[in-house]
Amino acid sequence: MRTRARVHRTATVGVTLLLVGMLGACTSSSADKSSQETSQELRRFYEQELAFEPCEPYASNETDAELFANDQFECARMEAPMDYEDPGGETVSIALLRVPAKGGEPVGSLMTNPGGPGYAGMSFAPLIAAMAPDSPVLEQFDLIGIDPRGVGASTPTLDCYTDAERESDEMSEKTTNVASWTEEETRQWMQQCAERTGSREFLSHVGTRDAARDMDVLRAVLGDDKLSYFGASYGTRLGAVYAEMFPENVRALVLDGPMDPYAGTVERRKQQYTGVQRSFELMGASCTEMPDCPLGSDPEAVTERFQEIVQPLIDEPVPAGDGRVLSFSDAIDGVVAGLYSEASWPTIIKGIREVQNGRGDALIGLHDAYYQRYADGTYSNALEATEVINCLDEERHTPEQESKLRRTMTRIAPFLDTGRPLDDTRNMCEAWPVEPTLGYPYATEIKGLPDTLTVAVTGDPVAPYKEGTHLAEALEGSLLTVEGEQHGAALIAGNTCVDDAVADYLVNLTSPPASARCTFE
Repeated sequence: MRTRARVHRTATVGVTLLLVGMLGACTSSSADKSSQETSQELRRFYEQELAFEPCEPYASNETDAELFANDQFECARMEAPMDYEDPGGETVSIALLRVPAKGGEPVGSLMTNPGGPGYAGMSFAPLIAAMAPDSPVLEQFDLIGIDPRGVGASTPTLDCYTDAERESDEMSEKTTNVASWTEEETRQWMQQCAERTGSREFLSHVGTRDAARDMDVLRAVLGDDKLSYFGASYGTRLGAVYAEMFPENVRALVLDGPMDPYAGTVERRKQQYTGVQRSFELMGASCTEMPDCPLGSDPEAVTERFQEIVQPLIDEPVPAGDGRVLSFSDAIDGVVAGLYSEASWPTIIKGIREVQNGRGDALIGLHDAYYQRYADGTYSNALEATEVINCLDEERHTPEQESKLRRTMTRIAPFLDTGRPLDDTRNMCEAWPVEPTLGYPYATEIKGLPDTLTVAVTGDPVAPYKEGTHLAEALEGSLLTVEGEQHGAALIAGNTCVDDAVADYLVNLTSPPASARCTFE
């Protein structure tokens, strides 16, 4: 779940941010062909064979090029229909990476998703392997990292901005209340996305339900009768939607840093902005215990002091190295990115102190890591993918509703306030070619679903703990509570208690007791 200052795009670093049966489930009442005919057309996708090969050609940046050079990793491309209601039409290519199981005879494949929506997942499986090298999960499963449709190495690849546009900060300003969307800009943005991506039609088929269908095809192609899955942040929405659409094909789901399936876009934005304000205040309070805290010594005044430091950046950005500057929106994005984990609070405090002294290096570093900006000035397409996927997942509002919500968000999270009157704005997706396809609530009252495991952190800044309890209740599954201040807790966070519980569930299908709790020290 990406949550930037646009905490509102994911479930979204933004934060806003999603029918039954196997083959026949991919049809709808509006399809021209019968479900039997459609199933026959889909069968060729379910029965395709993957050609695994070295991963180097799949790298699209220097970081992945170095990572994918590992000859233990195997990569391939899977073909899927662009439109599952027209499986005889255009197709898409889904790129994936496999880390083979260490144990020789694996239980099966473990599909993974790192969140977003829009984060490339091919590098996620190697990250799990590196962070949990001794886990039984690596012994018993082939780890599968997937670049969902439109993302990373998958094609077509969503592309809405040039790197120069990203570097200019224009779009980021629109998500941090410095600038507003006009009606004409929403049309221009949609058209630019279509032209740069190469297909207006594709923009209608990159929602969470499309990605869930791709997962079911891949499950079969990998030779698994049932799906085993680990999803983080937005990946919990993807996993829950898969469970709704294909409950009989589920073996095990681990959903870490969960999203509330009952909460519509407005409610979730409120939850998330409340969460990041709480985390900001906790970070600020920890700072006030230091003798040189840039936010002063009064925990009750940290928001006000922060605004005094960063609001001048609107008019006067500060140098940030390599000829760059730190703007207000960059600073906000950097702080929000750092709030994802208590371990990053010292970097936030250092960054605020630097701004106070006329520099922006630390906060621009947090900003760049979140937005996946590389040393050569290029960016991944994660931002575009987040926005486009959310156009198909999130509820849309009238200009009046969007403007009111924007003001509400600033009131809930005042550390994000520009200090200036907010202009009226519009929903950035209002010119999209189709209406949203996810629907709320989702993944509720599912019949025949085996036990699932939701992992929820009590102080999660962008997926408040209550959201986790709601997801576990909706799926009628198990809940593992983790005491801590960070987003997500499993497999890549280094918590032995959590990782042992997750491994026992995935390998042995043994869920932790309802009273089970883990803690981050």
